[in-house]
Amino acid sequence: MAALKKTLVFVFIVFMGLAALATAQKQAYRAEKGPEGVQRAEITGGSYFFKPRHIILKVNVPAEFTLKKERTLTPHAFVVKAPEAGMDIKVKLGTEPKKISFTPTKTGKYEFYCDEKLLFFPSHRKQGMKGMLEVTE
Repeated sequence: MAALKKTLVFVFIVFMGLAALATAQKQAYRAEKGPEGVQRAEITGGSYFFKPRHIILKVNVPAEFTLKKERTLTPHAFVVKAPEAGMDIKVKLGTEPKKISFTPTKTGKYEFYCDEKLLFFPSHRKQGMKGMLEVTE
């Protein structure tokens, strides 16, 4: 009976940890404007994820992203294809941070993703390596 109790407590703790992780992954990161008027965010790509996955930006305010990937041999990229909103970006990610600058010119929600694909496997995007840029007033 004691072993069953310990197992149930362990399963409960693992479940709560996974639920907390899932909630944290869904929370939006609001890029705050610094004193020089640029909104900034740091984005890390890894094993089929981006962190953060949801970034909120202000329209017509310059933005600067610092992009990097976890230490892994798997290639990753950061892509946003929304030229109508001032965002036509494709950057290969490396372990050394890379900075990109742009100004979102139209409100809306725009997907960012990794366009890498290995051999016959599903693309990284199809495996969940994507996120959302939300541009607001």
